[in-house]
Amino acid sequence: MFTFQDTTISRPQPVPPSILVMEDEMSVAKGLEIVLSEEGYAVDLAMTGRDALDRFSQKAFDLLVADLRLPDISGLDVIREVKTRRPETGVVVITGYASVSSAVDAMKLGTFDYLPKPFTEDEIKTAVGDALKGQKSDRTEEVIQKVEKCEEDKLIQKREVVAVLDRTRLDEGFWKALMERGSEVLEGYRLTTEAKAAIVSGDVQWIRDHIGTLSGDQLRFIHKRLEREAW
Repeated sequence: MFTFQDTTISRPQPVPPSILVMEDEMSVAKGLEIVLSEEGYAVDLAMTGRDALDRFSQKAFDLLVADLRLPDISGLDVIREVKTRRPETGVVVITGYASVSSAVDAMKLGTFDYLPKPFTEDEIKTAVGDALKGQKSDRTEEVIQKVEKCEEDKLIQKREVVAVLDRTRLDEGFWKALMERGSEVLEGYRLTTEAKAAIVSGDVQWIRDHIGTLSGDQLRFIHKRLEREAW
């Protein structure tokens, strides 16, 4: 009776790239964790800048996906410290408060890409993939152009939202139509779907975050909408 010995050589499995997502908004952090994990990356989360730095002191991550506005310290300060400790670490910036100055500062620190929120799954996948390959997806000038367009879009949204709310204060017919028919009456305004939804639903927090502080008169429609919903 012959016995055969298995001579198959077991080869070590490749280690997936490790990514630390530094993002204090849980829904965004979890969404990125899901998207990047499905791409085969090993993903950890840090909700604060200090937590991110602590994790880097314990583990050599290949890439940092960094929000800039955090509850404790600036995301740029975290990137600066990470690059000092581990210059080879790639960085992709994500931010809901894009500005030309922060984009320039981030690129000077060696950031591979700078994505204003909201971004698509394809955009973050491409940015992360290119960063891990050591390829810059944008030149600094192109990043600045992207941010300038983002800033312009935000100014347009602010102008249009304020125009709608001012009109509800001055035009009772428009006020009633908006109350009864919702976003249908906003077709003539250059508003995003998010902005329309915030106006129609009375989302004060969204307006404060994206438009800024408005007067009580400007928010009269919003308050009336909320009162109506309460009833």
